[in-house]
Amino acid sequence: MIPHRSLPWPDLGEWEIPSLPMPDLPIPDLPIPELPGVAAQYAVAIPLVAAALGLLLTRRSSRAAAWAAVLGSLLTLVVVVGQAYALTRVEGPGIRTADTIGPLAFGELTVPLELTAYRLTALTAVVVGLVAVVVQLFARWYLWYDPRYRQFSATVSLFTGAMLLVVLSGDVLLTLIGWEVMGWCSYLLIGHLSGKDSANRAAIKALLVTRLADVGMWLGLIALAAPAGSTRITDIIEHWVVVDADGTVATRPGGGVLLALAMIGVVVAVAGKSAQVPFQDWLPDAMEGPTPASALIHAATMVAAGTVVLTQLFPLLQASDPARTLLAVLASVTVVGAALLAFAQPDLKRMLAWSTVSQIGLMLAALTIVPVGAGPDAAILHLASHGVFKALLFLALGWLSVLTGGTAVAYVVSGLTRYRSVRRPMAIGLLSLAGVPPMVGFVSKELILSQAEVVVSGAGAGFATTLVLAAVGASVPLTAAYCMRAWLVLARDQPVRAPRNTGHERIDDFFAEPEVVHEAEGVEEAEAAISASARFGISVLGFLSVVGGVLAFTPVIEVDVHVDLQLLIAALVLMALAAFAVWIASRGIRSRDAAARLPVALSLAAERGLGAGALYQRAVVRPVLALARAVTWADRDVLDGYVRATAHGSRVFGRLGDRSQPWRPAGAMALVLLGVVVLGAVGVVLG
Repeated sequence: MIPHRSLPWPDLGEWEIPSLPMPDLPIPDLPIPELPGVAAQYAVAIPLVAAALGLLLTRRSSRAAAWAAVLGSLLTLVVVVGQAYALTRVEGPGIRTADTIGPLAFGELTVPLELTAYRLTALTAVVVGLVAVVVQLFARWYLWYDPRYRQFSATVSLFTGAMLLVVLSGDVLLTLIGWEVMGWCSYLLIGHLSGKDSANRAAIKALLVTRLADVGMWLGLIALAAPAGSTRITDIIEHWVVVDADGTVATRPGGGVLLALAMIGVVVAVAGKSAQVPFQDWLPDAMEGPTPASALIHAATMVAAGTVVLTQLFPLLQASDPARTLLAVLASVTVVGAALLAFAQPDLKRMLAWSTVSQIGLMLAALTIVPVGAGPDAAILHLASHGVFKALLFLALGWLSVLTGGTAVAYVVSGLTRYRSVRRPMAIGLLSLAGVPPMVGFVSKELILSQAEVVVSGAGAGFATTLVLAAVGASVPLTAAYCMRAWLVLARDQPVRAPRNTGHERIDDFFAEPEVVHEAEGVEEAEAAISASARFGISVLGFLSVVGGVLAFTPVIEVDVHVDLQLLIAALVLMALAAFAVWIASRGIRSRDAAARLPVALSLAAERGLGAGALYQRAVVRPVLALARAVTWADRDVLDGYVRATAHGSRVFGRLGDRSQPWRPAGAMALVLLGVVVLGAVGVVLG
């Protein structure tokens, strides 16, 4: 992107928006019930209890398991919404702390195991709770005939509790627990269809790649907590950094190198969990899991957890230039590379997966370009907006896939023309993903772009900051391009026959068995194929995707809301040109798929992630297997050889001893034996 001072058009300045463009209405003073404990404790405990109940009920009834999962997620949502509302009424920093099982005695290391909640974590918890509710409602319909639905719903509840533990953690030990539980839950959800070899391979790949990167998290957090003498996050931050009055963060004397190494380890772990370069290839393969699992992983858990952890450790990231630079480079490369790969995917579900990789990179890049004195609010706002519209896209695509039979382009061509009920949620989701105003995606992306431009145009902007601005700017037309491509495929015109009166009844009861209409056309049949509760959840996500941008003008998000008009116009023009170019490229193609014009070799390479899997084989798998074979050889032929040689040597020495002694007894020994016998006889006689 070019700074506005060098553009040829007149200087339009900045459009300052200091507050909401609506009357300043007072927040209603609603009563909050007094309960034992605090909201953060309930937010973590309720999903875990729901998961336990779901597992206990797995041998009895899917209906009972559904009640446990849905009611548990609804109660969790109520708790986190109440927590967010309560924090708006707290004066001062607005931080609430709660105990869990009490402090642990680890010698000189303090382990308080506390939960903390403030405005950003409260907002993230609301997004997690909301998406979990909608996913549970959708999964009850989507997996109605799945014999393992009960295990699936319990795993989703456990996944939700683990993510909320990471979000509300005030202790790095709790963060590690939630972090690892999410890794195992993702393995179970991705491999839910265990009868498919591809699902098993994808689950194992996700587990191995993320666990390999998790080594950096363990080492990094241990290196941060041990010198601080505490696992409490606030204590760790106070030990390592000093915050000046103007908001400048600096490392305490003597701790720069160790802090840099520790934060680099954390950044590597975040890159693994968030599918950033060089760990990006596991997330598209994770599409082998059911669509509700994909919606949960991509929108509210797992891949967003890295952004949450770095937000909690944000002062440490600001104080560590090497770690921040590494994160900026990895995120910038991922933003552009994943957007390019998303355009070329032959399956729209994989397109959304690569889109998630790119959008998560956008969040992480936003953490590296925060001006002095500001916080990570822009990254959290994009996390919230992405969670809403990406869950909407996955679930709407899952709804369409039930009607069309798959998510590949060959199946979904003209899907929105045939099933017009899915048209509105898909349109809202794609518009928000592309960043079209006034969608929530537009607001969050514009704040990141404006923030990057402010930092670059200021003094002292380095290579990493400029790279981030370039990557964020390049992602604007690229995202619009693959969103336009998906829309043209889905909404391709075709002759539509009048709806047939098949006599199918609409599903208005949550637990009524769905009757999926195959090869049906029209609004009535499409709506009859989905339960009312699942359709309501999709509608809520669509509504929030439209109006959610208002959140940027509330006290929950503390950012200097301003719009650089020249930058905004440039972004909109680039988006329009990219969409127009895709429309031109799609003309003359029967499926209206602009990606069909790409060379076949390039399309196959993009589908395979540009050979990332083969690179993993050469760079990691083969060396590890070679090392394993070498260790096996050393153990079998070297160490065991010494043991076997010792036994053989003992036998040799024994034989030499046998040969050095005569087999017949010596005369002296015979005389000694005779004397013993005589003495014994004399003793018997005299006795």
